Amino acid sequence: MKLAVFSTKPYDKKYLSSVLGAKHAESGIELIFHEFALNEDTVSLVDGADAICVFVNDVVNDNVISALSEFGVKAILLRCAGFNNVDLDAAQRLRIMVANVPSYSPEAVAEFAVALIQTLNRKTHRAYNRVREGNFALDGLLGKTLYGKTVGIVGVGKIGLATARIMKGFGCRLLAYDPFPSPAFEEYGEYKSLEDLLPQCDIVSLHCPLMEQTRHIINRNTLSLMKEGAMLVNTSRGGLLDTESVIHALKTNHIGGLALDVYEAEGELFYNDHSSTIIQDDKLMRLMTFPNVVVCGHQAFFTEEALTEIAECTLSNLEEWIETKTSKNSLTKDLKLRRRESLPVRAI
Repeated sequence: MKLAVFSTKPYDKKYLSSVLGAKHAESGIELIFHEFALNEDTVSLVDGADAICVFVNDVVNDNVISALSEFGVKAILLRCAGFNNVDLDAAQRLRIMVANVPSYSPEAVAEFAVALIQTLNRKTHRAYNRVREGNFALDGLLGKTLYGKTVGIVGVGKIGLATARIMKGFGCRLLAYDPFPSPAFEEYGEYKSLEDLLPQCDIVSLHCPLMEQTRHIINRNTLSLMKEGAMLVNTSRGGLLDTESVIHALKTNHIGGLALDVYEAEGELFYNDHSSTIIQDDKLMRLMTFPNVVVCGHQAFFTEEALTEIAECTLSNLEEWIETKTSKNSLTKDLKLRRRESLPVRAI
């Protein structure tokens, strides 16, 4: 069983190979690594593979899936939770199994969201750079005490719940919005409609998946509802934000700060070194000119524990498919909404 792994980084090779040798040595799985992202130009690299493994910025649209079928690929393994880059209708039509990693160290992403909140609030990134230049002045570094502040969690799956648990430890008041409310959140705070939540919150943290119903959930209208000076944090998917509307809210000082680990058009930008080239994305470059904006490169998941869990679940999904031609983590169109409880963020 040959598994072609796309968008491979050194850590992907390390953890997938290690877990394969330690726990799946008898499975007959052979890993074939490609550094290239999967798209319509690179899909021919799957020739000879039985299954493929992709990541968040690989293109798995109708055309690519049709080509995969022609090459004899029968399974698509996502080494992530999000599946907005996969055309599930096309996969189901061509009888290609799609499975994701529904839960991997939700604490990793939650902890990073909190790190972004504190970076944005206490301006530790600016302080670090100043001190390295011998500047110990405190001007411009004034923050706020988190204790007693109201935090809004949009999307209360495992990551949202973990974030709520941490913020409760800071002494924050917690509000949440989720069309599929989890009773587990009720010990930390209360549910509100999005329209009721936004005006009350000093911090809004996004933890919902990118779906048709959630694309641009943060737009000019919802931004206008936010409390003036509030901070907005997104560690989920870039498409949750209407970037132009967010830029307008920053320019008019309506929101007090923005922290992003994801970006709507991150595509080939993220996970690659562009330090010696001119980045052509004007919206991203505009965002990075604001002193109250922090942008990271989709690294919230990036811990040793999470990478181990991702590799284990990905290979287990494939081994289960080899044996049964299905997987408990299957993402076929008719099953995905029945798996709400296993998703790290709930479907909206």
